[in-house]
This record gives sequence, structure tokens and C-alpha cells, in this order.
Amino acid sequence: MSKSDQSFLHQFSLLIAGLGVLTLVLIFTAWTIYEHEPKETDPNAAQQLSASLAPNGAVYAGNTGRAAMLAAQEAAAKAAAAQVAYGGTTDGKTIYDNLCHSCHTAGVAGAPVLGNKTMWGPRIAEGLDTLIKHATDGYKGPDGNFMPAKGGNPSLNDAQVKAAVTWIVDQAK
Repeated sequence: MSKSDQSFLHQFSLLIAGLGVLTLVLIFTAWTIYEHEPKETDPNAAQQLSASLAPNGAVYAGNTGRAAMLAAQEAAAKAAAAQVAYGGTTDGKTIYDNLCHSCHTAGVAGAPVLGNKTMWGPRIAEGLDTLIKHATDGYKGPDGNFMPAKGGNPSLNDAQVKAAVTWIVDQAK
């Protein structure tokens, strides 16, 4: 190796070593500045963290899971039933206007249209108690029509369902 090559390698090595030292000095300086900065304190940080880490759902497996799932469904049904719909009114027209009209005005899912005697006639012939039972428990007819339990609003009580069904049937007589 020639003397000029050795000189170049020596100077290049010093340059690389100097850059390495400069890098370490900059890292140490940045770390020191960071340590002396006041930390932000967010009073909601812990709550936000626990909310983001909380599971979004539940997993039910086997007989134990089935029992837990049934208990959760029962608790949800009781909570919904505890909140009586529409202020507890038993005015059939009010309940119809707030809930039933969405299906029984347009005939959605095979629902008989309000006041249509042709559609309501065979149903009325089955008896008011049967219609109330179908409205309370839900019903899937042989022709594909579908009535969700309590019209899809589990917070209706039995008296409200009966009042709504009675009012609707009276419109078809």
C-alpha cells in the first residue's frame, strides 16, 4: 500500500470516528433535553387506555358459555322491559303511530296493511287472542310473512301490545 493510500485511510478513519462521536453527543443531548421537559398529564389518559383495551364483545363456548350467554340475554331483556315504551301509554293509536305504522302502512315483510279488510279478515277469524300472541311472541307465517316479537320493541309491555293489536283490528272491521 502506498503512503498516500495509508494517509487517506487514516484521515477517513478519523472522519468516521468523529462522526460517531458527534452522533453519540447528539443522542445524549436530545435525551437530556427530553428528561428535563415537563410531562403532560391528562386526567382521562388512564380511562381512555382502559377503554381502548377493553374487549368489544364476549366469547361464549361450551355449556358454561351457553349459560353465560343465556344469562346475558335474560339480563338484557329485563333491562329493556324495565323501560316501558312511549311513557307507558296504552293508547293503541299512539303505539301504532310510533311503531307499527312503519310495517303496516307499506305491507313490509308481508304485514297486513292497516284497514285492509281482505288482508285482515283471515287473521281476525283466528281470534284476537291469537293475534295478540303473535304480536307479543313474534310470528313467521307459512307464506313468508314475518312479525317480530313486540313489533321489534322489547320495551313494550303486554298491555301495550294488546292495546295496539286491538286498535289495529278495530280499523279493519
